[in-house]
Amino acid sequence: MQIPASSTEYLHVPIDGPAEVDLTAFPVKVAVVAHRDNPSGSEWQEAEWAGDEARLLIGPGTEVALARGDYRVWVSVDPPGAEAITRIAGHLGVT
Repeated sequence: MQIPASSTEYLHVPIDGPAEVDLTAFPVKVAVVAHRDNPSGSEWQEAEWAGDEARLLIGPGTEVALARGDYRVWVSVDPPGAEAITRIAGHLGVT
């Protein structure tokens, strides 16, 4: 996905989990980072559910104002049970 640095919009992040678990019943977090490491605790942002996708408002005037560059998008949700799902969800280019 590509967006201009001047745009404020929702970043939609699909996430799959165990078939028998409704992930939307649990808090979800999204991280947008410019490095290749796992996100640190402070880089995670509380997101919200929009259908079966997580969404996070990004851009000027938000907690995630991004400069021009290339970013990795991560998503994390912790349903009950042994699984704690954290995944690289995609790449974001900001022009």
